[in-house]
Amino acid sequence: MEQLKDIYKKEVIPAMMKKFEYKSVMQVPKLDKIIINIGLGDLKDNPKALDNAINDLTIITGQKPVVTTAKKSIAAFKLREGAKIGCKVTLRADKMYDFAYKFFNVALPRVRDFRGVSDKSFDGRGNYSMGVKEQLIFPEIEYDKIDKIRGMDIIFVTTAETDAEAKELLSLLGMPFRS
Repeated sequence: MEQLKDIYKKEVIPAMMKKFEYKSVMQVPKLDKIIINIGLGDLKDNPKALDNAINDLTIITGQKPVVTTAKKSIAAFKLREGAKIGCKVTLRADKMYDFAYKFFNVALPRVRDFRGVSDKSFDGRGNYSMGVKEQLIFPEIEYDKIDKIRGMDIIFVTTAETDAEAKELLSLLGMPFRS
């Protein structure tokens, strides 16, 4: 799936250089990494949930997730420091571009009543984060083999300095923003 990498080189770089008047190709922002995180609130009730979430994330990304643990204890959530609370994957290079292409062109159109993603989720430093309500939008996940519908957070980390640059970069790569 070299498509997204080729699109970046052939279309995104010239368009960004023209729009933002960069003097060098090295100034053009690029996608740095994509982080996918699944938080599990029901781990106390269902200890097998972590294995299932890890399996789902491995199937979706093609990379083994890292188990995340609680940094501090919170009594209200019955949470102890060091307890396993989820899993995450950081994608870079080719796997990142493959996932982004699949996410923009296959997974997002499968969301029910999809009208585009919000453009309000930028952090001010050129990074974009969004949530997905169910893992079933990915074609690799079989409905019969899942134990529970889980959501996930997806963060697109770019080298852009401003939100405008990051939005332009993501939309040129194929992110379907609401108009």
